Parts: sequence; C-alpha cells; structure tokens
Amino acid sequence: MTTTPEATIADARARIDALDDRIIGLIQERVAVSAVVQEARITSGGRRVNLSREMEILGRYSDALGRPGTPLAMTLLELCRGRI
Repeated sequence: MTTTPEATIADARARIDALDDRIIGLIQERVAVSAVVQEARITSGGRRVNLSREMEILGRYSDALGRPGTPLAMTLLELCRGRI
C-alpha cells in the first residue's frame, strides 16, 4: 500500500501536535518545580535567581541544540523565574 504525501503530512502533523502537547506539559511542570526551588531558596535567605545555575542550563541547551539552544533556554528560564 502506497501512502500519499497528504497522508504522510497529516500523520506527521498529528505527531508534531502530540509532541507539542507533551512539551507544553513538561514546561508547565518545570515552571512549578522551579517555583518550589525559588521559594526554598528565598525562605533560606538566598536569592531568587542563581546565575551560575542558569549559566549551566544555557550551556546544556547550547551544547545539545547548537546556537538556537541559547535563546530557547533563555525563554524557558524567563518562563520559570520571570524577568530579572
């Protein structure tokens, strides 16, 4: 059985939509976990943001995804901690 290009595209788009739903859910989970970390840090007298930790995250995304990984990580960090 031969699959048409339209069917291939429709299937791929459905997979992308499902992946996007999972990514959004993971980001929402990350935001919630980050809030727990921030609250614990503030409660113990620390700062809301740990810049050395953020640099680790930026490096990890850049290493894994190349140059586009840095702005992606920056957006993720902003979602999780707000603007600094």
